[in-house]
Amino acid sequence: MTPATLAGEVARVARDSVALGLNQGSSGNVSARLAADSAALVITPSARDMRELTDTDMVRLDAAGNVVGDGRPSSEWRFHHAIYHRFAEAGAVVHAHSPFAVALSCLRQPIPPFHYMVALAGGDDIRCARYATFGSQALSDAVLDALDGRRACLMANHGLVAWGADPADALALALEVEALCGQYLRARQIGEPVLLNTAEMAEVLDRFRAYRARS
Repeated sequence: MTPATLAGEVARVARDSVALGLNQGSSGNVSARLAADSAALVITPSARDMRELTDTDMVRLDAAGNVVGDGRPSSEWRFHHAIYHRFAEAGAVVHAHSPFAVALSCLRQPIPPFHYMVALAGGDDIRCARYATFGSQALSDAVLDALDGRRACLMANHGLVAWGADPADALALALEVEALCGQYLRARQIGEPVLLNTAEMAEVLDRFRAYRARS
């Protein structure tokens, strides 16, 4: 995929994230890796309405995190860049201020294995990263810690972040995490959910790994 085509895909997913209720206005951000062997990326710009973005609005960063050409990248570019450095399989990142994820992140609680789909994020829970100011290196460090062995996490008093093979894959996971947040919060309104045990989640994780290998 050419950089221009990839920029168009990032812009489309950014617009979709608003249409699907994950983001509002200029909140959240989306990026994609430009080359498999590099942390260079294309990312949504800072302080722009996500509903109006096109490929020409995207901002390009090199492997060191420097802007290439014009534009001001999202203030959260640091954890996008760090994810590409840490995870070779990560081809795109979606960050969202979605309602249920924000609500649960404000409780600073992880999502436990109350439902087998939690395993889609790569483990038997979805962690909540410790709080740090938006756009800071401290937040990037906190996100990386929470993503250890995972493809998604919550961000304390902030939202969620998910990575995938491409922008559409990252968006799909972000949507699933938001749905899980809503389901978990609703279940807790009635009582304490019964959690799946380690063996049950291990079986699910094995099945998901086999499924992704075939797809």
